[in-house]
Amino acid sequence: MTQATAYLSRDYVPSRDRKAGVHVLNRLPEGEQERPYTSFTLKPLGPIIGAEIEGVDLSQPVSPELKAELHRAFLEWKVLFFRNQTINSDQQLAFARLWGDIEKHPFLPQGSAEEVTRFEKDDKNTGMENLWHTDVTWRVNPALGSLLRLSEVPPLGGGDTLWADMAAAYDNLPEDVKQRIDGLTAIHDFTPSFGRRLTPEQLAEKQEEYPAAEHPVVRTHPETGRKTLFVNAAFTIRIVGLEPEESEELLSYLFKQAQVPEYQVRFRWQQNSVAFWDNRATQHYAVSDYYPNRRVAERISIEGDRPF
Repeated sequence: MTQATAYLSRDYVPSRDRKAGVHVLNRLPEGEQERPYTSFTLKPLGPIIGAEIEGVDLSQPVSPELKAELHRAFLEWKVLFFRNQTINSDQQLAFARLWGDIEKHPFLPQGSAEEVTRFEKDDKNTGMENLWHTDVTWRVNPALGSLLRLSEVPPLGGGDTLWADMAAAYDNLPEDVKQRIDGLTAIHDFTPSFGRRLTPEQLAEKQEEYPAAEHPVVRTHPETGRKTLFVNAAFTIRIVGLEPEESEELLSYLFKQAQVPEYQVRFRWQQNSVAFWDNRATQHYAVSDYYPNRRVAERISIEGDRPF
């Protein structure tokens, strides 16, 4: 068989793991209209997810009017970026508290306050967040969102973070897959990830404190009403009611939806950049391409509600 014959005989039907062609990309819930912002300038970084906010100083008090517009942008764009923010942990906490109570992470290193998680990466403590995930879905009430600030950035622009819009991921599933997963629930557990760092005694104690949580495979966003795909490779271990092999096959397919570039935005960090994302609508991936260089970030997460 010649090379040309081999090419012509190829079965060019896209795998269901990757939909080729046009993707339907809706940024706003059905029926909602575009409205301008008056308190700041918003610079979209893509058609559906990710926007830079210009004209807001996070070190200053936030008026109710500004908070309302930022919240609308947060829901519409899923992740907001602020550059050149010379703020400390207390100011970062004050801004995050505008959206709710602050949760404490039981497994990650603490920063300047117990509500602050510090990611200090270097040649001895390498980046391990380079997989697609939604934060703390092993909690009964996963985080509403997170605010991440980088104080030290690797040279040559390393250490980018990507976010994926999981409403777009759900929208573009084949109809038979949507029907198949409608009403299904899945088990989320910290054990396969954070559990590896614990002694057997510590693991047993933490499993009692944070038992595995059961969440819908398709979550309804509590504010926008949009359906979002709510499983992730870091913490979702099985689908309830399915045989292990079927569960693993379906989860593997669903996990891959976050990897579709059409649903993503990629942010190149600069010193004193801040990202604020909706954990109910997104997954994220921290690129670990900067070893052995140093990258320092502080994250604050806001308590959420139970998925439905």
